[in-house]
Amino acid sequence: MIWNPNKECMSREQMRELQGKRLHKIVEYVYHNVPFYRHKLQEMDLSPDDIRTIDDIVKLPFTTKKDLRDNYPFGLQAAPQSEIIRIHASSGTTGNPTIVGYTRKDLSIWSECMARSLTAYGVGRNDIFSVSYGYGLFTGGLGAHNGVETVGASVVPASTGNTEKHARLIRDLGVTGIACTPSYALYLAETMDRLGITRDQIKLRVGAFGAEPWTENMRKEIQDRLGLKGFNLYGLSEIMGPSVSYECDEQHGSHINEDHFFPEIIDPVTLEPLPAGQTGELVFTTLTKEGMPVIRYRTRDLCSLLPGECPCGRTNVRMSAIQGRSDDMLIIRGINVFPSQVESVVLTMKEFAPRYMLIVDRINNLDTLMVQVELRPDVFSATLDTPAAIDELEKRFAAKLKSVLSIGAKVQIKAPGTLERSEGKSTRVIDKRKLY
Repeated sequence: MIWNPNKECMSREQMRELQGKRLHKIVEYVYHNVPFYRHKLQEMDLSPDDIRTIDDIVKLPFTTKKDLRDNYPFGLQAAPQSEIIRIHASSGTTGNPTIVGYTRKDLSIWSECMARSLTAYGVGRNDIFSVSYGYGLFTGGLGAHNGVETVGASVVPASTGNTEKHARLIRDLGVTGIACTPSYALYLAETMDRLGITRDQIKLRVGAFGAEPWTENMRKEIQDRLGLKGFNLYGLSEIMGPSVSYECDEQHGSHINEDHFFPEIIDPVTLEPLPAGQTGELVFTTLTKEGMPVIRYRTRDLCSLLPGECPCGRTNVRMSAIQGRSDDMLIIRGINVFPSQVESVVLTMKEFAPRYMLIVDRINNLDTLMVQVELRPDVFSATLDTPAAIDELEKRFAAKLKSVLSIGAKVQIKAPGTLERSEGKSTRVIDKRKLY
């Protein structure tokens, strides 16, 4: 089944013509409604009339996470506040979240894109679908929820937490589909094992997994343990949320909803466009978004656009699985975490030297974060001479980290000079998850 054949199966010529018209319209829209973009275009001696076809997109400036952060909270908002009916937020590199406002039309488009994704997975009106992403400022929960309602399936807004109750509901309600992070899916499988809930007692057949990187080995294990078929679901709040792209039944790349989100692959160093098939940094332009459109937004995700047609019949271009990052961002349990966020906390505490290490691991299928930090020599010798004093400092540090990162982290306070030194670029992160 295909939710919207007119758009998902459009000829390449028709798609590019539509993209060109929408690009001109969105550039004109931001030029008159977002001073940030107007000034950028004026600096480049560009006007909306210079952007007529989709090929003209290379003339436009890039937008970065820093631009969003520098214009916190509403500097990039294009629609008047009276038309913004929902606000989501994602984490930023210094504690300030990225604020994204949505108009009623934005939410309608988002639901449409999510419906395309779910239909590609085989979800329909007779399904009972559990949304197990977090609800709230994170886009995953409400984004998936509205898509499930759009296709007419029954939604179970399970969110996260209380996994034992959730496991029993999956069995007792006959839940057939689930949307969550892949690591949570494996944790759910472990919980079911512990409760004695077997595969023949549940009806799960579809899983929509995203918000964190995952491997083919993880996919195979999830499918084997829960008896479902697992599909990739990609999104980011700066562009829309989940359903920017989605796998079809072929599970060979994720179809991009490119009538709404135009993709480019660029060299992250030269910023020049790369041809189809080459790996580079993924860039998106929102073609229809009203609340906070973005022009050539650098996602920092590394992937490629796959050439050739898909046997499923959809003509929308596919992107490969994310193969890494062009910056130092980590995705831990669906949350964006930057080493600079940890550094900002370290520098606020007089007890610590500016030396720290992030150790990320995956234990029992759940991501973990440990932060090691060095004491200053004078503090080590003068005030922290008892286990109780060190324990109190660890608790204060952990609390400050959680307030900035939005996730909990284990803390290890290290003696001066014990963290590894480097003559070159300092290593701040050890990621043991082997994700790519």
